[in-house]
Amino acid sequence: MGESKTSSMFEAGSAVLRGVIAAPLERVRRRTASADADPDPADTVNTIIESQIIPRLLMAHNTSDSRSRSRGSGSITPDEASRFAILPLRLEAASLLEEVDAFISKGASVETICLDLLAPAARKLGELWERDECDFLDVTMGLWRLQEVMREVAARSPADFGHIQMPYSALFSPMPGDNHNFGTLMIEEVFARAGWRSEALVKPERRELLDRLARQPFDLVGLTLARDCPSAALANLIKAVRDVSANPYIIVLVGGRMINENPEIATQVGADGTGADALAALELASTLVKAAATSDLNLR
Repeated sequence: MGESKTSSMFEAGSAVLRGVIAAPLERVRRRTASADADPDPADTVNTIIESQIIPRLLMAHNTSDSRSRSRGSGSITPDEASRFAILPLRLEAASLLEEVDAFISKGASVETICLDLLAPAARKLGELWERDECDFLDVTMGLWRLQEVMREVAARSPADFGHIQMPYSALFSPMPGDNHNFGTLMIEEVFARAGWRSEALVKPERRELLDRLARQPFDLVGLTLARDCPSAALANLIKAVRDVSANPYIIVLVGGRMINENPEIATQVGADGTGADALAALELASTLVKAAATSDLNLR
């Protein structure tokens, strides 16, 4: 009975997770299989793991004060992490969770599990791929199992909504024309767990994004850039967002590799700011939205 319950727990949403992970990896497989295709570093498995999968693992425990918390008394040694790293290739998600539970029973916190166990395991899968020691299916399934374990571990640690008196609203979207939406869905989930009323657009056209903002007064819009784009194009979109927004005090945050490498771009294109990761973005968003709400009240 217990085994059946555990198995069914991992079935929910598994098809979605497999699709999200497999889609970018499948593009890599097609590229590497073609002798005529020029290698694109942005599409390597390691890049996908570092820029998409690992941030998702690290943001599992995403309450606003998690940065100030201790990782707990149950540390994980490098040897233990190394032994665990290859298990996603061998064990199903339910069995992998039992391994994680053993660390939790010894006092490891959710943050420790994510930072010192699951994230290094994801990196290890990328290294094995680069050395041709595992194939496309192995990597895909290994990452899926890690994410399923992460989802279950995070679900056991309820988010703290006490710091939000009234739920703020946020809309997240990739840059129109950008088909990479994993980061958008990732950050939307972080805000939702922190108590925000958040939504995410998937592969939107510019008109769809602006129409959504014109019809509903979101407190914040977050634009994610999976790839580099001209600063002028981003600035033009942000200006259009402010022009049409039903909320004249809307906060605009931007994020992505291009912004992380050059954070001052955020202010240059007219955004209100950026965060190095989702936790930083969440903290900044709360501060900026509160300030905007105060200014609105003072002007009334």
